[in-house]
Amino acid sequence: MRRLALATLIAAACGLSSACTPTYPKCDKDEHCKTDGHSEVCVNGMCQECGRDADCKAGFVCKESKCAPKPECAADGDCQAGFKCKTEKCVPECAADAECTKGFSCKAGRCTPAGECNSDADCAAGKRCDASQRCVEPVATATECVAQVVRFDFNEFALTADARRLLDKNAECLKTRKGTVVIAGHCDERGTEEYNLHLGERRANSVKKYLGALGIDPKNMKTVSYGKERPTNMGHDESAWSENRRVEFPDR
Repeated sequence: MRRLALATLIAAACGLSSACTPTYPKCDKDEHCKTDGHSEVCVNGMCQECGRDADCKAGFVCKESKCAPKPECAADGDCQAGFKCKTEKCVPECAADAECTKGFSCKAGRCTPAGECNSDADCAAGKRCDASQRCVEPVATATECVAQVVRFDFNEFALTADARRLLDKNAECLKTRKGTVVIAGHCDERGTEEYNLHLGERRANSVKKYLGALGIDPKNMKTVSYGKERPTNMGHDESAWSENRRVEFPDR
């Protein structure tokens, strides 16, 4: 009887005193995990870095009681066109023909119909997709010419000497076009979507201003920016990026 009374007194004392606080990393509540420099939460009786996403800083999620970087994607739909979700990262749709369904082949990281191309967008800049699904050089006519693509340095919209030489030639060509001359600015994949849309517009405007000085009426020119959304090269290195930093003169 005395032993029972003693146990009851000890239990009551523990309830009123911190002397019976569980020894780290054991815990009964979050407060037990915030002593001696620790800043954790109580999860199933043990102090852990997190128990839910809200316990982690921005850009991180809780995985197995640890804060880890938030995945880039969880499904293919989370990635932009031409990419798929693999091990929580957006990667090109394919790297080899074997990764595409029957009747399709892998070209520039995308599964396309087995022909060389399905549309002009599948071809390199300045080429067209003909009826036999081959990328060919467009044929200039008396009323249409082919203006060359103008390239830009990284994060720049100023015209290089090479760009000005190309535009000198393009101006003579574009003067023969009927209707509006479309000037489309593009960027490489680095930077935010908003920033690249703005940079693409500045590149297009630089070209428009130069062509205007060469005698093309600004009223007959229209600028548009696609930012980084229409790369001509799906690679992820400088050789690909340098191709994607450009201004083109697409058909209307």
